[in-house]
Amino acid sequence: MSQLKGFPKDFLWGAATAANQVEGAWDVDGKGPSLADAMVAGTHQVPRRITLDIDDGKYYYPSHNGTDFYHHYKEDIALFAEMGFKVYRMSINWPRIFPKGTETEPNEAGLAFYDKVFAELKKYGIEPLVTLYHNEMPLNLVTEFEGWSDRRCIDCFLRFAEVLFRRYKGVVKYWIPFNEINDLTTPVGNWNHGGILNPGTEFFTDQADDPDKRYAALHNQFVASARAVLLGREIDPEFRFGTMICHITVYPLTCHPDDVLLTQQEDLLRNCFSGDVQVKGYYPYYIKRYFERNNIHFPILPGDEEVLRAGKVDFYTFSYYMTNCVTAQKDAAQVSGNIMGGAKNPYLTATEWNWQIDPVGLRYTLNHIYDRYGVPIMITENGIGARDTLEADGSVHDPYRIDYLKAHIEQMRLAIDDGVELVGYTPWSAMDLVSVSTGEVEKRYGFVYVDKDNQGNGTMKRYKKDSFYWYKHVIETNGEEL
Repeated sequence: MSQLKGFPKDFLWGAATAANQVEGAWDVDGKGPSLADAMVAGTHQVPRRITLDIDDGKYYYPSHNGTDFYHHYKEDIALFAEMGFKVYRMSINWPRIFPKGTETEPNEAGLAFYDKVFAELKKYGIEPLVTLYHNEMPLNLVTEFEGWSDRRCIDCFLRFAEVLFRRYKGVVKYWIPFNEINDLTTPVGNWNHGGILNPGTEFFTDQADDPDKRYAALHNQFVASARAVLLGREIDPEFRFGTMICHITVYPLTCHPDDVLLTQQEDLLRNCFSGDVQVKGYYPYYIKRYFERNNIHFPILPGDEEVLRAGKVDFYTFSYYMTNCVTAQKDAAQVSGNIMGGAKNPYLTATEWNWQIDPVGLRYTLNHIYDRYGVPIMITENGIGARDTLEADGSVHDPYRIDYLKAHIEQMRLAIDDGVELVGYTPWSAMDLVSVSTGEVEKRYGFVYVDKDNQGNGTMKRYKKDSFYWYKHVIETNGEEL
């Protein structure tokens, strides 16, 4: 038998964060509030409340100070360099550049911050992978336009994108226009991803839904992404653009044909639809029929379809945390997950937050994606949220994180041996940050421990976890030694 293929010599090892979850400094240097700044803290049992009138005296908003990357970026990037990062996936906070989203001139102080971040990354030879929209819509666009359901947001976004493309030409090569764009195929995507707050919505996990408005928002994001791709290529032909899909891989709970058919339908809607539009450049047959069957209507204007065809992305990125099962059985046990849960898989274990762990599913997913699209792939989120303990000597022992990541990297290598063109891996997350689903920091994901609790107390001091040293060795050996 031939020897197992290894990771490519130029493989992009790194990790990821999002501005609204790490930066803090929510009202510093001219930054305006984002929709993330209007979400109060919660837990796995207590849902996060959405408040358009931000009241720091009544509620605690974890994104307001995040884990203070804004004031610690030099220290943090030095830690990333010590781990050996080849790439750092980050986002740029839209209201830090355009505080209300409707301005014609950018906030220079906001741009100056990212100038410094990119300078630090360059100093250490770390390639930035930049997400333009990672749930950081200016709150003003939520209240003035009803978020992405209004086409005026497209021009606001393109103004933001153009400023960044021109400013960082020759500095940033890899761009992701929208994070987890397919989350708008679910009602919970209304707020965080669409900037839509329908009447009756009070909590993030229990949102009132208007499918017409939600799919209008998704269409507007497709158009905005395609137009951004075209604009970026005009500014710098060396730019490369990727889709980013929240991939919720699903299996039939049983081999009953009803379960198999439901699983196929779920996979097409949640996982394939958005990738098909952004990589292939058109709305596929099955989603058109889905809209007809569910009486969903939204405007597609003349020229939109041509823009989608012309503004296709170059590579495919996705998040992968867990898998779920699908069944026609009404009484099947349920589990949670990233954005959506599903039926419990009896063959898998789960985290404290009831997310099931499935490394083999990552290999299955990589093959599924590459077979469908045939473009280079990056895994831009993958990790485990857990309660870490800071010991008296400053150590943090997280063998469960090492075990999780090791098992997934092993499956990545097997997928590469299958023939998949996997070019990068940025697990979630580079450092501890605010969890979107619950607003907790104590649901920790990072290689770097940040001394902050769920109520915002702590020194913000950084500590290296055991996984920090382990991942450093993985990168040093290019994945040969896990």
